[in-house]
Amino acid sequence: MDTKVYTGNPFPLGATWDGKGSNFAIYSQYATGVELCLFNDVKDETESIKIKMTERSGHIWHVYLPKVGPGQLYGYRVSGPYEPHNGHRFNVNKLLIDPNAKAIAGTINWHDSLFGYQLGHPEEDLSFNAEDSAPFMPKCVVIDPSFDWEDDKPPQTPFHQTVIYEAHVKGFTQLHPDIPEEIRGTYAALAHPVVIQYLKDLGITAIELMPVHHFVSDRHLKERGLTNYWGYNTMAYYAPDVRYSSGGILGDQVVEFKNMVKQLHKAGIEVILDVVYNHTGEGNQMGPTLSFRGIDNASYYRLTEDRRYYMDFTGTGNTLNAMLPNVLRLIMDSLRYWITEMHVDGFRFDLAAALARELHDVDRLSSFFDIIYQDPVISQVKLIAEPWDVGEGGYQVGNFPHGWSEWNGKYRDCIRDYWRGADSMLGEFAERFTGSSDLYKGDYRTPTSSINFITAHDGFTLHDLVSYNEKHNEANGENNNDGEYHNRSWNCSVEGPTDDEKVVKLRKKQQRNFLTTLFLSQGVAMLTAGDEIGRTQKGNNNPYCQDNEISWINWAEADLELLDFTKKLIHLAKEHPVFCRRGWFQGYPIRGIGVEDIAWFLPDGTEMSEEHWNYWYAKSLAVYLNGQGIHALDPNGERIVDDNFYIIFNAHHGSIEYKLPEARYGDTWNMVLNTGTNTFDDGSTYTAEQVVLVKSRSVVVLINPKD
Repeated sequence: MDTKVYTGNPFPLGATWDGKGSNFAIYSQYATGVELCLFNDVKDETESIKIKMTERSGHIWHVYLPKVGPGQLYGYRVSGPYEPHNGHRFNVNKLLIDPNAKAIAGTINWHDSLFGYQLGHPEEDLSFNAEDSAPFMPKCVVIDPSFDWEDDKPPQTPFHQTVIYEAHVKGFTQLHPDIPEEIRGTYAALAHPVVIQYLKDLGITAIELMPVHHFVSDRHLKERGLTNYWGYNTMAYYAPDVRYSSGGILGDQVVEFKNMVKQLHKAGIEVILDVVYNHTGEGNQMGPTLSFRGIDNASYYRLTEDRRYYMDFTGTGNTLNAMLPNVLRLIMDSLRYWITEMHVDGFRFDLAAALARELHDVDRLSSFFDIIYQDPVISQVKLIAEPWDVGEGGYQVGNFPHGWSEWNGKYRDCIRDYWRGADSMLGEFAERFTGSSDLYKGDYRTPTSSINFITAHDGFTLHDLVSYNEKHNEANGENNNDGEYHNRSWNCSVEGPTDDEKVVKLRKKQQRNFLTTLFLSQGVAMLTAGDEIGRTQKGNNNPYCQDNEISWINWAEADLELLDFTKKLIHLAKEHPVFCRRGWFQGYPIRGIGVEDIAWFLPDGTEMSEEHWNYWYAKSLAVYLNGQGIHALDPNGERIVDDNFYIIFNAHHGSIEYKLPEARYGDTWNMVLNTGTNTFDDGSTYTAEQVVLVKSRSVVVLINPKD
């Protein structure tokens, strides 16, 4: 290898190949020395060449190496004070991952040398470990950024027409019988025509992938024969995780990811990434030294007054310090990279409230939001917040600014409570069904600010939500002490699997009720992968460590009847703009017809009054949606008009007779959907003021065609 060294440039950070050589640049404010380490093979236990980086522009160390190109393996060693009480944990004996690496070859092989201190030492992390960690560390890879995107263009599906499908790359495809075995569980599997056709047939417009940034699988899990399956333990914010690559590991994973995005885009499906910029996989002061901690601990993490310790708003041991310019740049550069180079269409920010914290409080006007607002690239994609963290005041549902959508945890809780028969007010159910205006109507926000969901990766699946009252997490090895205790679930009178036909029938109906409520609500619906085919986790509501059949979708046991119902339901919602409004209901009569854009009714056909909303025992209501009251224009500037709908929700344990409203709301009504009988368009027709029998715990949807 030509070891000639040029000064290089401070930007861009990371390793950048220009066709002739590679530039390396890394940020470290408090380091006293930085060494670039080059390796010939992933199995090498020590570097073949060590290059002392002497050029420093501000706090960025940089060097240029001619003739060093794609496939080159590298890492860093950083010198500086080891003073934990002052926030410094430099240890030149530790090989470190480049925070800006575009690919990582391999994964960590856990060993005591990965820790900056001596495990078991009486002084704990104040001690110093001089053992070399290089033999046990994965290596960074210089990549070739070129790729034939052809005529790839982002689908840019409007948010009000978006249907999100939350999926795990491996779990979604690992057991799929129609995907070639050699690519199951990978990016290539998600690009397979069988998967893409499935998503299209289902009606999905965006797939939201659980973390694909290269992550760390915790040592304590490995020692118990488990792994960090979910991936919320990021270590490299530019690198697609090598574990989901079907081919090579020397940058091939980047090409495979890009091809996945290209194929999904051809089908009109957007790609949204679940990103974890709130913390890293290095844990608290007792964690390993893998990257940020050894590069410049004090310049990346939020430290307490005693700078030996970390502020922890995430429950993982540390919190990245998004108040610091270098951390903000890392986050923003990473986001831009995934948009411009990898062509993704949006992001879901894990524990986003942690990013918004200025000092200890969550601040809506923090620098994190300011920078995103002014960025011409990031501000134009879909931005979704998980609007909470584990710190005090961290529950921020409804408090994110204009331009953001949020996982609406209040929607999930309310709809679960309604269908399990819990004591609750109909008023909140109506708010959630109509887009949660109480949370989002201010600050120029719209119903699409609400990402509606019944289930997510965290918690019960839809099948388990109606099959278990208690969590059953014994397989996690924590004596069932992990996971949420209050699930707002109902097992329909039997815990777990049963052959009781009445219970099975009720559970299937409850799943249809949840799905119908979800997809007919205003806002953006998110479906968790596998819920449409009855996926079960056997009552495990926290399978973060289960990379096995507990978490993988079992396609062989798919509930095809539920799948057919879900397809029809999603397409019904997408075909009718009354279910995907861009603006809020106004609640006043439409000129010329004297009927409100929305109205709520009692079983006797009269409109609900204020007092009816406060009956905690009430379990049923009907809603009229006026197709002439949408108040919006289509892309061609034409007024949007739809059919009228009348939807009856009955969470009561008995059947209820509902009298339809008077003729001015609609003279003829056709049955569109009945979760009680699992039918679509059964041919039933009703006239104004006629009585409709709504079975116990079911939804009836009627249509009054505009023609």
